[in-house]
Amino acid sequence: MGVSGCGKSSLGAALARELGLPLIEGDDFHPPENVSKMRAGIALTDADRVGWLDTLAATLAAHTQGAVLSCSALKRGYRERLRAAVPGLMFVFMDLSREESERRVAGRGGHFFSATLVADQFATLESPVAEAGVLAVDATAPQPELVSQARAWLDQAAAAGRAP
Repeated sequence: MGVSGCGKSSLGAALARELGLPLIEGDDFHPPENVSKMRAGIALTDADRVGWLDTLAATLAAHTQGAVLSCSALKRGYRERLRAAVPGLMFVFMDLSREESERRVAGRGGHFFSATLVADQFATLESPVAEAGVLAVDATAPQPELVSQARAWLDQAAAAGRAP
């Protein structure tokens, strides 16, 4: 989880391969109205996200053997909505500076998310660092390092009986 451009999709895909689990790409579940708004540079509201979060929660819960979900989950309330569907759900928070997020988003082509929305994402972000079941990582670290950190954290949680 994290702001746009932090590498959620890339890390999610790599971690899903590493763990042998399916990947649920959150962006694929946005309704057309949300995509149109974001493409036009209009920030989503909490009301816009309700159906999307409910769909993600149901999809995640349906994968009873586990899955990796990549989604922004910027507010604690959004994360709690997902945790309600999958108790014990764990989050890897990809911490990234606003400047780096803007640079990355501006440099990617073909994505519906407008670079003008990065400021809104940072205004919306409620840091999950103090929440249980959250690993914060430096989103600028090399992907193999991030996968290794996440894998070790998940293995440690499983050994302690805390993994979902």
